[in-house]
Formats: sequence, structure tokens, C-alpha cells
Amino acid sequence: MSDKNSDLKKIEQLLEIMKKNDLVEIELKSGDDKIVLKRAGSQPPQVTAVPVIAPVLPAVAVPAAPAAEAAPAAAKPSDLVEIKAPMVGTFYATPNPDAEPCVEVGSKVTPSTVVCIIEAMKVMNEIKAETEGTIAEVCTQTGQAVEYGTVLFRVKPD
Repeated sequence: MSDKNSDLKKIEQLLEIMKKNDLVEIELKSGDDKIVLKRAGSQPPQVTAVPVIAPVLPAVAVPAAPAAEAAPAAAKPSDLVEIKAPMVGTFYATPNPDAEPCVEVGSKVTPSTVVCIIEAMKVMNEIKAETEGTIAEVCTQTGQAVEYGTVLFRVKPD
């Protein structure tokens, strides 16, 4: 009977550690034994999708010469470093619904700067820039599902 009480006290201690460090999940392995604890205290931000209706514009004939000028502008993003999603999940620009975005266009970043959160399997993962420069483009919207390799940001290197 005392083994069950001892095990229960250990689990309670683990739960306290999880609460103290704001952990959502913890997994322990010892030989063939495995304990996985998950708590529902940290819920992902709730996002409400709002449809955007783009106005329909009449077609305009464009001469061939300006199209040639647009080609160098399209090549410009090649100067930029892309920050890509390292996993499949849901993109969040803010750490919680009431917070400011982690970064915006014009924000300076270093390799350790957290640029966004990707939720995967109810775990919030901080994504770091892993490059140095200035955010030139935000390519993803909050609440959008992302795949591995999806471009999240473009950074102009310093």
C-alpha cells in the first residue's frame, strides 16, 4: 500500500514541477516503465476566421514592355533569407491572443529571436529566426495551417 502512496506523491511532485515551469506535457521513461503526464491548463489561443472578400477589378491590357521591368522586381526576394516552418502545425504570430506579434515587418532579429509560435499536437513551439537581419515580409497569417517547409518570413540579412 505504501508503494502506491509513494508513486502518487511522485506524480503530484511532477505535476507541481509542470505547473511551476508552465509545462503542458512531460514524459518519463525508466527501463520498461513509461509515464506521460499532460495538463489542460495551457489552451491554445482561440482564433476566429474572418472571410476577406476581394473586389473584382476589370481586366486591363498591359503592354509587353512593363512586364520585362517587373522581372527584376520578382528576382528581389532572392536577396532575402527565408524562415521556414520546421514542422506541421498552426501558425501564431503572438504568444497569446492579447500580446503583440513576436515580430513585424521592420523588426530586427538575431538567431535566437523568437519570431512566432507553431502549435503541433496541443504543444506550443517557439520558432527562432536562426538568422540575423530585418524582417522584410510576413508570409503567413495567424491561425493558418502550415506544412513543413512553408515560408513564414523573409529576412533581409544585415
